[in-house]
Amino acid sequence: MTEVRTDYRYLQVEHALRRDIANGVYPVGSRLPTEHELCRLFSVSRYTVRAALRGLRDDKLVYSQPRSGTLVLEPPSRACRDTMTIEDLLKFAASSRLIIESLEFVTITPELQDRTGLRADQKWLSVSGFRMAERGEIPAWWIPTWWMEYYINPCFADVGRLLGNHVGPVLTLIEDVFGVAVVEAAEEVAATVIAPELAAGLNAPRGAPALQIRRTYSTSEGMVAQVTIDTYPASRFRRSLTIQRD
Repeated sequence: MTEVRTDYRYLQVEHALRRDIANGVYPVGSRLPTEHELCRLFSVSRYTVRAALRGLRDDKLVYSQPRSGTLVLEPPSRACRDTMTIEDLLKFAASSRLIIESLEFVTITPELQDRTGLRADQKWLSVSGFRMAERGEIPAWWIPTWWMEYYINPCFADVGRLLGNHVGPVLTLIEDVFGVAVVEAAEEVAATVIAPELAAGLNAPRGAPALQIRRTYSTSEGMVAQVTIDTYPASRFRRSLTIQRD
């Protein structure tokens, strides 16, 4: 059996701390628990805690000073970012669980070719379902945040057996299990509407406005490892961009 690393545990700790800061558990001017206390709280190593705190410092949410602890700062204004890294995308999905609705091999039809950008007549592993924030047992009232479709290169299809209990992005499984490096993500954004079969699951009206985001992830060898298609009700997704004159 292939052993899957848990290096991305720090992203889950970072996400939890971000949520607690946003919700006022740790208000501006207060101090986060010590590294030792965070290790005990999350059952992780000091290395993991330090990696999580580094992400918070990078975004100017906290300030760490030797022997003085980690201070929560006034959150910066919603700065507009014109660049995004693959690590940013991984952080976004780090503490979410995919509730799988279907998992099967599909042949890329002309319709799917237009939808995914993949070549027709190839077989890819198709995985789809709702992505939810990881909250332990899922309460009945919890509304799925968005609908996701994965098209995974058949070379990496064995990750399908690991998805049932996986928390976080599928991409990390591909990298960890197969030892590849994903170095590029090409993104396309399109306006669409909520399909009838997704309306109930997304708690959104049929035909309501939605955004569809397609990302094509490529390895350092130029191989397409995975294509994802995310569908968000329009009210649940926002991105800012600053455009400047040279």
